[in-house]
Amino acid sequence: MNRRNFIKLSAAGVFLSALRLNAVVPAPVNDEKGYTEKKFEQIIKKAERDNWNLLPIGDLIVQIADQFMGIPYIGGTLEGNPEMCRINFEGLDCVTFYESSLAIARVIKKGKKLFSDLTDELTFIRYRGGILTDYSSRLHYTSDWIIDNQNKLVVENISKDLGGKLLGQHVDFMSEHPQYYPALKDNPEMVDKIAGFESLINKEKIYFIPLDSVGSVSGKIRTGDIIAITTSKKGLDYSHTGLINKIGDTARFFHASSAKKKVVLDRAVEEYLKSVKTNTGISVLRPLELQGY
Repeated sequence: MNRRNFIKLSAAGVFLSALRLNAVVPAPVNDEKGYTEKKFEQIIKKAERDNWNLLPIGDLIVQIADQFMGIPYIGGTLEGNPEMCRINFEGLDCVTFYESSLAIARVIKKGKKLFSDLTDELTFIRYRGGILTDYSSRLHYTSDWIIDNQNKLVVENISKDLGGKLLGQHVDFMSEHPQYYPALKDNPEMVDKIAGFESLINKEKIYFIPLDSVGSVSGKIRTGDIIAITTSKKGLDYSHTGLINKIGDTARFFHASSAKKKVVLDRAVEEYLKSVKTNTGISVLRPLELQGY
């Protein structure tokens, strides 16, 4: 998905989920071991100097996310042939923003500091079972990401505990619209593989908090929680993602905004949700502390 926030797919006004279907128009990546690796090293040095490893993982994630404040919103940076674990801090979309913050936090918690460690960690959370094989192994749908990363003990979907309801997702956007994805357009076998994963996703029980209940549970949301916004768009599950930064009693939405074209600390999450008519609620994903480190 133009991972994360809606992007216009055609003159007819078809919109693609802002989450994991980032495959539409790849953005140029002018990195060559330059800015991205230097940015990572800068964050690691700050973490070592200020003992960030001692922070609870949620606080650590937001401390890292702060280092990305103001970075431009750029979609499509994961796309290319062959499939590989691409990392680009010159521009972030809503998923690469939270994934990068989470992955760097896990690197720090493990006491590691090499850029190759970040690649390993992003591969682990971005691909099904932590194994990169081909395009279909990437967790394109956020519901797939939630299921897989719960199984890997990376996050816990706490939405049910907060009084959430079953999402009842029915995802099929990718297999129904392969023309929007270069990796699928000329490869029917890959479309069939994606359709198979969509079928499995649709059998899973995933919980979310409906829009009208978000305000009443926001006091139980913590700094560093990952927020996935559910959508009424046909064939999709979620339309946007971000983090929570708790400022006083307010759970503010911290995200890479396609509207503001950069990483921003936005208003209260319940207020943000009301700004988009297709938003229907949220799933709250709590990052888990690493065991054995």
